[in-house]
Amino acid sequence: QVQPVESGGGLVQAGGSLRLSCVGYGSISSINSMGWGRQAPGKQREWVATLTSGGSTYYADSVKGRSTISTDNAKNTVYLQMDSLKAEDTAVYYCNAKSLALVTYWGKGTLVTVSS
Repeated sequence: QVQPVESGGGLVQAGGSLRLSCVGYGSISSINSMGWGRQAPGKQREWVATLTSGGSTYYADSVKGRSTISTDNAKNTVYLQMDSLKAEDTAVYYCNAKSLALVTYWGKGTLVTVSS
């Protein structure tokens, strides 16, 4: 059963850093890819970053250079390290896992609030 669970959200000042974690997808080798999306108040959910089982990483332009997606295979945990946070990064961040059958599972989200 793939059920991503996020943690690590909170309140941070602009310019600060935060690391989000995601567990509950099994192992990175048992899925196609992991990723993060976010939904700001009043906006649609948008893609943030993807990490494939082969180790390739992809980032939305809005976070490129400020965010890093990585995995700790021993802990079956995927991280999203976010630096130089801006007020516009305020959103609920969702972890997703895409199975080998290309079915995407989403977590329930963790709130990140960046104060300016």
